[in-house]
Amino acid sequence: MATQAITFLNQKGIHFEVIEYEHKEKGAVFAAEAMGLPLERTIKTLVVDLGRKRYIIVLMPGDKNVDLKSLARAYSVQRAAMADTSTAERLTGYLVGGISPFGTKQNLPVVMEAGLLKFDKVAINAGERGVMLIMDPKDILLAVNGDVLGIPQN
Repeated sequence: MATQAITFLNQKGIHFEVIEYEHKEKGAVFAAEAMGLPLERTIKTLVVDLGRKRYIIVLMPGDKNVDLKSLARAYSVQRAAMADTSTAERLTGYLVGGISPFGTKQNLPVVMEAGLLKFDKVAINAGERGVMLIMDPKDILLAVNGDVLGIPQN
C-alpha cells in the first residue's frame, strides 16, 4: 500500500506505522473504533476556507470541533468556513474521508491543535479511506512545516 501521503513521508525519511481497517463510513469516530484507538488521538484533517481563495488544513483531535470564529480571528479574516467537499478534494487530491495533510495537490498551510502534542503517537489519514498512519504529532508538524495553534474548540 503506497498512497501519495506515504510516498511523501518516505521521501522525507519520517517514521510511521500503517494501519488498515474496513472503511464503512467517514469520520474520526468510526476510524477510531475500527482501529481500537482513543478518539482524542485520532486526527480529523479539515480543509478550511479563509476567503479570497485562501485555504488551510486544520488538524483537530477526533473528539473536538474547531471553533471557526476563533480561527478566523487567529488568521485576521472576516470568516472561516469548512471548504465544501469538491473544493477540499480538488485542493488536496484526496477523497473526503481519506484526506491527508501529506503530499497534497496544492501546498496548503497546516495548523495543528496544540492539545495533540501531549500524545506520543496519534493516528492520521494516509490519503486513502481505510488507511491510517500512526506517528508522533511532532513528526507531522515537521513533515508539513506546520504551525501549532491553541485552537478554541466548541
